Amino acid sequence: MSKGPKVGEKKKFNLPHVFIILFAIMIICAIATYIIPAGSYDYVENDMGRNVAVPGSWHPVDDAKPVGPFRLFELVYEGMVNAADISFLVFITYCSVTFIIKSGAFEGAVGALLKIFKGNSSLVTIPIFLIAIGMGSSTVGMFEEWLPFIPVFAAIYTGMGYDALTGLMVIAFGAGMGYSGAIMNPFTVGVAQGIAEVPYMSGMGYRLACHAVMVIIATIFIIAYASKVKKDPENSYVYGIEGLVRKEGEEIDHHAEFKLSHKLILLDLLAAIVVVVVGVMKWGWYFSQICAVFLIMAIIAAIIMRWNLQKVGDLLVSGFMEATTAAMMIGIARGVKLVLTEGGIIDTVVNGMATPLSHMPLAVSAICMLIVQTILNFFIPSGSGQAAVSMPIMAPLADVLGMNRDIAVLAYQFGDGLSNIIWPTAFAAVVSGLARVPLEKYWKLAFKLFGLLVVAQAILIAIAVAINFGG
Repeated sequence: MSKGPKVGEKKKFNLPHVFIILFAIMIICAIATYIIPAGSYDYVENDMGRNVAVPGSWHPVDDAKPVGPFRLFELVYEGMVNAADISFLVFITYCSVTFIIKSGAFEGAVGALLKIFKGNSSLVTIPIFLIAIGMGSSTVGMFEEWLPFIPVFAAIYTGMGYDALTGLMVIAFGAGMGYSGAIMNPFTVGVAQGIAEVPYMSGMGYRLACHAVMVIIATIFIIAYASKVKKDPENSYVYGIEGLVRKEGEEIDHHAEFKLSHKLILLDLLAAIVVVVVGVMKWGWYFSQICAVFLIMAIIAAIIMRWNLQKVGDLLVSGFMEATTAAMMIGIARGVKLVLTEGGIIDTVVNGMATPLSHMPLAVSAICMLIVQTILNFFIPSGSGQAAVSMPIMAPLADVLGMNRDIAVLAYQFGDGLSNIIWPTAFAAVVSGLARVPLEKYWKLAFKLFGLLVVAQAILIAIAVAINFGG
């Protein structure tokens, strides 16, 4: 028989499942269609052939109808149908990347690097892994796939004379910065650009530069901390916790073998990335061509690994299953946009946000977008779901403010990527738990680096406005 809570014992509050949050937002938006006056901007076609709102042209409309209870449930289905192109991009690309991950190529590459860099030169592994992990996240959207590496890296960096927190920071911030500076991540930037009607991989060069700036800051910060720990283990934030700080003479190595097949798999992945980049930039490829390249990449990986057809089928099934939650979130979130659009209040909401922001310098308005996206990620930690909810508002808001939509997408990816490893509703507890590092110890160090990187992001957003990024 289960025991109830003790007298005076506080119940732990947990946020509802993201599906519940998204549907709750739909309900709130439906109620809002009865309260907020319907209105619309006048729209004109810009030089890119996109219809954009004319600032100051908002006016009430009479033909919009509030969204009733039954219609609300209809829009759940219609949202999924409406977002089918982006949802299936997530399905196919995620499933294809599963083939690369299951090959063991990343584990082999990590083992090979750690055999090369030992002793004092082991500090060099910090920027190498930050870059390598970041590129995996930036290009093919790896995040959860890095989680199994956390206990391995925690043990490795402890054995090299540092502590488990060093290894955790490398993995967590490598992945977080990869998402923040993503150049072609189909699950975040691809979704956001699709909703904002921005060409896929638009502004790739500047986003790559942003990623580089963040990696430099993180490298300096983590190396400084690791060096202090190696000099004196008592400087470690986890000093005194058994197994998390190195012991004199302790040495741990990673023995994963880097086979020829692993090298060919990584070449396969690199080739796919290059083909997609060239195809998008030179021939204007979009989702169907991108998915085709990823599927071919997966087939080549299966051939290299000599997997039989049953194994290939099993990987397809597991890949599609793992992508289901993200894909369905996009569909439900698209229902939010349909509720706002059908109720005629989306332009009214944009106008309400634009009015105070229009009195601020454009760079300050863009930084406010970054702050909003960072806070929003506390409630909707899914990158795809957050894009689907926020971009229908942020993209037209950028138009009204006279800002390029690429900047709105940049603010979104900055706000989504880093906070994923900080907010307790996202992955903070998961990553610290995998490294056996108490959450408060992880936060004590991670929030310092997070603060530095958010300041850097704000500066990079201001620079984007100054150079008319995306224009």
